[in-house]
Amino acid sequence: LCHKDVVSCADFSPNNKQLATGSCDKNLMIWNLTPKARAFRFVGHTDIITGVHFSPSGSLVASSSRDQTVRLWTPSIKGESTVFKAHTASVRSVQFSSDGQRLVTASDDKSVKVWGVERKKFLYSLSRHTNWVRCARFSPDGRLVASCGDDRTVRLWDTSSRQCINIFTDYGGSATFVDFNSSGTCIASSGADNTLKIWDIRTNKLIQHYRVHSAGVNCFSFHPSGNYLISGSSDSTMKILDLLEGRLIYTLHGHKGPVLAVAFSRDGGLFASGGADSQVLMWKTNFDSLNYRDLLSRHSRRVTPDPLPHLMDIYPRSPHRHNAQNGTVEINPIVADTQSGDPQVVEVGRVLFSTADVRSHDRATNGRDQPISGPGRTHTRHREEEDEDQEERFAGGMTASREERSGIQSSLTSTLENIVQQLDILTQTVAVLEERLTLTEDKLRTCLDNQVLLLQQTHQVDGSDEEAEGSSV
Repeated sequence: LCHKDVVSCADFSPNNKQLATGSCDKNLMIWNLTPKARAFRFVGHTDIITGVHFSPSGSLVASSSRDQTVRLWTPSIKGESTVFKAHTASVRSVQFSSDGQRLVTASDDKSVKVWGVERKKFLYSLSRHTNWVRCARFSPDGRLVASCGDDRTVRLWDTSSRQCINIFTDYGGSATFVDFNSSGTCIASSGADNTLKIWDIRTNKLIQHYRVHSAGVNCFSFHPSGNYLISGSSDSTMKILDLLEGRLIYTLHGHKGPVLAVAFSRDGGLFASGGADSQVLMWKTNFDSLNYRDLLSRHSRRVTPDPLPHLMDIYPRSPHRHNAQNGTVEINPIVADTQSGDPQVVEVGRVLFSTADVRSHDRATNGRDQPISGPGRTHTRHREEEDEDQEERFAGGMTASREERSGIQSSLTSTLENIVQQLDILTQTVAVLEERLTLTEDKLRTCLDNQVLLLQQTHQVDGSDEEAEGSSV
């Protein structure tokens, strides 16, 4: 059993023994991860499945769909389900609260809705978005809801007052996905503008900003430790970020097309990915136990004799060279069996230049330097000597040219790396300036409102004085 169309969503069960995936083939699949176990296909939705989530107990699976419904399934061979007529347009996402008592859904009808699971009834709606809502998530304690959408905003809601308490608007395109970290102190959001941002909701400040993909970011998942994050993009790659170091550490290649779903298991030991190639790939997590700094060091020594780059000096006091050869490790698995737990990994080292052109030139030269028989044979020796001189000069030129190309490419890579770092710093500076400008505008607006109130009060006092004078006359 497998999906026959794009895989759009994935989630692990709390006991890490099952994986649920949804697809554009309208089917929900429950994969049993024990060896030689069967997978189950659940049929019921009449349109694309957009979201899937296990309840905290693992006894229910919720799925959302473009057919405007949400279904609660029993993840067993019986395949029983309960249908919620949830929205008046496509439902984009669904998630259980941490206590399993509520569901939150996001929809193209521009609303976020909260539902009671036990009584299977609608509780309330959160409606301030001005365009399609792509995703909505509960905080770990259930007190907050974060949502994002095509209006280019990320909104934070208080579930007790049912009011929007904060808006993050720093996006150049649709906000595609949002979620809380395991401690509930931060939210991350991804965008169609290729960015991934992390906000501290205690201070309402942007604390990390990543532009590591070359196309829109469709999804991401926090590692249960909160120290790592994996993202999936339309550039066909997944990126693993070290949030403590604030840097990209791995690039994963495996899907042939956009990656639309990524999810860590609840214990962090595995993660799954799904994409437009209709494949579900299972990956084993080892970067949380592996010392990737040592790996990067070995990788650098293997591919380049240059010294290690400056990694900790973010704001250099004076110009100095940064070598970019060991920025991240790229992993290209060859997936022969989509149910394999440990796909073969091929290490790839980048070759700065090729010697194939030198070999082909040597072969051509050797063929050309054969003696010529016939009347002109008396001049053969002189021609051979001239050709040998030309070959030596040409080979010397090729060697020099190869060294020049290598040096130019190395210095160009270093320069580009410096430019990217400076652009990151500039982006963070602009974000801070925008935040300060917003605060200044708010203060000016408050001052203007206060002035209007003072003028109104002054007019009222003047009017009352005139009335008193008239009555005394």
